[in-house]
Amino acid sequence: MSEINTNQTFVTSGNTENNNYRLPLIAMTTLFFLWGFITVLNDVLIPRLKGVFDLNYTEAMLIQFCFFSAYFIISLPAGYLVKRFGYKNGVLTGLIVASIGCIMFYPAVVVHEYWIFLSALFVLASGITVLQVSANPYVAALGHPRTASSRLNLAQALNSLGTTIGPIVGGFLLFGSAGTLTVEAAASAEGVKVPYLILAAALLTIAVVFAFLKLPVIAEHTEAVDCKAKHHNLIEAPHLVMGVVAIFCYVGAEVAIGSFLVNYFAEPEIAGLEEHAAAKLIGYYWGGAMVGRFIGSAALKTIAPSKAVAFNAVVIILLLALTMSTSGNIAMIAVLAIGLFNSIMFPTIFSMAIEGLSSLTSKGSGWLCLAIVGGAIVPLIQGVVADKFHIQISFIVPLLCYVYIAWYGLNVVKLSQKWQAKLN
Repeated sequence: MSEINTNQTFVTSGNTENNNYRLPLIAMTTLFFLWGFITVLNDVLIPRLKGVFDLNYTEAMLIQFCFFSAYFIISLPAGYLVKRFGYKNGVLTGLIVASIGCIMFYPAVVVHEYWIFLSALFVLASGITVLQVSANPYVAALGHPRTASSRLNLAQALNSLGTTIGPIVGGFLLFGSAGTLTVEAAASAEGVKVPYLILAAALLTIAVVFAFLKLPVIAEHTEAVDCKAKHHNLIEAPHLVMGVVAIFCYVGAEVAIGSFLVNYFAEPEIAGLEEHAAAKLIGYYWGGAMVGRFIGSAALKTIAPSKAVAFNAVVIILLLALTMSTSGNIAMIAVLAIGLFNSIMFPTIFSMAIEGLSSLTSKGSGWLCLAIVGGAIVPLIQGVVADKFHIQISFIVPLLCYVYIAWYGLNVVKLSQKWQAKLN
């Protein structure tokens, strides 16, 4: 494919270990950091806009719904775009579209309409979707397949660094240094403009840098290569199909928990914290994920990824049961500790699900990123449960998601073996 050869060098699995991937990996990890920072800003944006527009929990969760529904709508087209034009062009497209979404926050503030904020979030998320479809399989392919989970966990650790810093920076910009907004400021969304305009400038700057980078092309992931996998349909790969459901459950549960933390910690029986103070604690939730991914990057070189996923899912189920059945510091610490065990979930499930797909990898990546729509659906369901019953009871929703993830971890090896049998 001449379209994806321009200014790039083809590499194949036979010589991957002889190539120097340090620069490409460094370049890609900047993207992981940036979209982590952007995504977690929603956790602070939700209570801010909830107050500005006097929303209930269900209405406030439309922020996550619009953001993550972009993954459902854009992922498959993004997968075809990456397969046709290559990972580098996918990254450039994602950066430009995401910057446009950030710029849209300016007119949203000026007009002061909730639906314009939701539209801006959808465009922003569309760009991040293309970045996810491009970056995750690319990082997994830059090295030996056996250590793909380890590499993705390392990259996702930088993503978690962004999610750790995001709530702190976002809380300061949206609620002020001490959470003491004036009456006029509290009733407007004026403070939203600056952070998103800064992000737009950062995204465009990185796009310019990437335009001049020479990134290697993974030959096995292109249409130009004939292989056994090419003659099969992805629906025949059970480890991918079940992995799509696992990604849906994981992202939905992770986002739902993070989205409710500010309001959860404001409950008198939990901590009774004000919004600005609660926003700072979100950093511990995402910070735990960052620490866990650095640990996981090293541990997964010796521990089977499937066993790690199953073990962490079981621990999270226990922590959710604990936060639902207790109060005060115990409930608060239990829910924050979930971040540590969430750490290896997404990159490990992702790498297990695309294993052995060869030239179908970019399409498989599109399927998995499509499942990130769980971040739109699960928080909305939890919002409905919180409105009808109580916010503490609503954590039953993510708990059920982790039950499925535990099952996937215990069965993914058998599912992958079925796919390999079809190829042989």
